[in-house]
Amino acid sequence: MKSAVLVIDMQQGLCEEEGAFDCPAVITRINDVTHKARLAKTPVIFVQHQSDAGYLEKNTTEWQLADGLEVTVSDLKLNKTTPDAFLRTNLSELLNSLEVEKLFICGMHSEFCVDTTTRRALSLGFPVILISDAHTSAGNKAISAQQVIAHENETLTNISSFGPRATTIPSAEINF
Repeated sequence: MKSAVLVIDMQQGLCEEEGAFDCPAVITRINDVTHKARLAKTPVIFVQHQSDAGYLEKNTTEWQLADGLEVTVSDLKLNKTTPDAFLRTNLSELLNSLEVEKLFICGMHSEFCVDTTTRRALSLGFPVILISDAHTSAGNKAISAQQVIAHENETLTNISSFGPRATTIPSAEINF
């Protein structure tokens, strides 16, 4: 089953925001996964959130991929404007053209863009491997970032109504 890696919203501004949990270590784990993917000729797609004005406006410092994130010329990039990387983008078409059948997902804001894109991928028929230690959050007033991450790892793997399932695997155990 051909796979692709989606790295969602690992952008400088989001990694610098107050409370962003453990971004340097998450970046290291993402780099390890994407390195293994490239060696296996598995596509790596960097998804960047973009707003029309202000914070995360295209080409601003905050919009850029996070410092330390390893990106190669063979990697693909996709801009999005909603938490769903499929909505109003060509992600579905891109994955179909690459004959991708399974997604490995990691990135920023576990409870927003990672969650929404994972659910949409499942609804579109893609099994998902959520890289359990390579997605992160800033938390919120109700729960800490660590609790958000644990919640998403547990919740997304319990969704069965779409057909395809999400499973979690730590980055060190990922093989392509």
